[in-house]
Amino acid sequence: MTSDFLVVGAGIAGLSFALRAAKHGKVVVLTKGKAEESNTAWAQGGIASVLPQGICDTGDSVEKHVADTLDAGAGLCDESVVRRIIEGGVDTIEDLLSYGVQFDRQDDKFSLGKEGGHSHRRILHARDTTGREVARAMLNAARNEPNITLLENHFAIDLITSARLDIVSNDRILGAYVLNRESGEVTVFRSDRVVLAAGGCGKVYLYTTNPDSATGDGVALAWRAGATMANMEFIQFHPTCFYNPAATGPEARSFLVSEAVRGEGGILRNAKGEDFTKKADARGSLAPRDIVARAIDQEIKKTGAACVYLDVTHKPKGFMKEHFPYIYETLMKFGVDCETTPIPVVPAAHYMCGGVKTDVTGKTTVRGLYAIGEVGCTGLHGANRLASNSLLEGNVVARLALEEMMRIYPPDKPVMDAPPIPEWHHGDVAEPDELVVIYHNWDEIRRLMWDYVSIVRTDNRLRRAAARLRNLKKEVREFYWGHRVNADILELRNLVTVAGLIVECALRRRESRGLHFTMDYPETDERFLKSTTLRKF
Repeated sequence: MTSDFLVVGAGIAGLSFALRAAKHGKVVVLTKGKAEESNTAWAQGGIASVLPQGICDTGDSVEKHVADTLDAGAGLCDESVVRRIIEGGVDTIEDLLSYGVQFDRQDDKFSLGKEGGHSHRRILHARDTTGREVARAMLNAARNEPNITLLENHFAIDLITSARLDIVSNDRILGAYVLNRESGEVTVFRSDRVVLAAGGCGKVYLYTTNPDSATGDGVALAWRAGATMANMEFIQFHPTCFYNPAATGPEARSFLVSEAVRGEGGILRNAKGEDFTKKADARGSLAPRDIVARAIDQEIKKTGAACVYLDVTHKPKGFMKEHFPYIYETLMKFGVDCETTPIPVVPAAHYMCGGVKTDVTGKTTVRGLYAIGEVGCTGLHGANRLASNSLLEGNVVARLALEEMMRIYPPDKPVMDAPPIPEWHHGDVAEPDELVVIYHNWDEIRRLMWDYVSIVRTDNRLRRAAARLRNLKKEVREFYWGHRVNADILELRNLVTVAGLIVECALRRRESRGLHFTMDYPETDERFLKSTTLRKF
């Protein structure tokens, strides 16, 4: 199959790119499951954007948003990137409104929320299911665009590059090998312009707010293709994931209680009812996420408690049901009335601040390959993401990526003569006969990462994790080449790859900064005021 543009992922970044690229040629969008299962669709919070005075008179400004982002990023943000993305906020909101996104309003103005690390109210939201609303509107627009072909249940196995085919030229993208999960067939998808928008890697950890699909596929694809990675050690843990060991099912294990709840006055307390976060930062429950997550981790370890509590019982009756209906109703389903009982919460892996190294246009080190959204590392987030900047980044970088692509690789100008691409080759085609071992490896990776590479780290734990991951990679390689490939094996292969990258980057950063805190080097060190980069070749 041949297209002008090939997009892997159907969240806000992938769809923002596809909807604009459709004006210039044929676009194929791949998603390994249902399109509605993206990280975007799971986002509860909202989109940070400074709106013009007169529309929202909050005293906010681009400069203040830039300052908040730089502060959260702990010295590693690229200020020029931060500024360019934040300046694109108004265009992003206009884009989303044009697709039919319905943001909450009060009278004739947008209702703006406030989250940790933000100095002003600047978060546009659709109740507490903003991501779902964004995904709904954009998927509807994409499905009605004749130049977009949206293929669900299509899993990108590997990228095809000129280097992979031993072509003597500058390494460039040629397409991808793709598994149709329904038929089991593997097909060559040919394109000179490939965009990775496959989201994050939360499922590399035992506890995460991410959907089951977040297995780091985009990062692993780019790594195997020879692209440079950056800052993989910076994994953001959301401070408030619902904790209830008696509750079962995926929703119970990964249900996020939005930071917007704290923005509206929710207070984190320990079992004694104390506001313990004030000891870590004067901003208390509204400090940046890295500070709050470490404060919770320390409180749990110090007291031996299983969790802490998010208290909104002081709010007027009916407040939660009106402002956060999804959170309220879900908690009620699990037997917690948050208007009368504090919500038990623990931190959980939430967002990958590193990823495939790119510039502000999403351009990677492989010609013709772009990475946008969570999978890319532009320099916006630095060592810690400011809440609700991610959906903004996804849309802005998608627009910049298309502009850059049209400048360098316009569809009416072939990038290079299309070489013959061989059919996908694999090893033994026997069906997996030891699926229980595959699932055991999956579970071991996630527990290993949670125990040794989570909120607080040490060199000893990291070295142990690295040693075990090396053995696991060998086992996964044997599964990959010795059995008929299916989605479970492909996800496991990507998961172990991403876990290894996180550990390697963490070992190289011998300081504590932002989301990376190590007991061996508890202070920041100016020698490490730079990105951690890795490249396979």
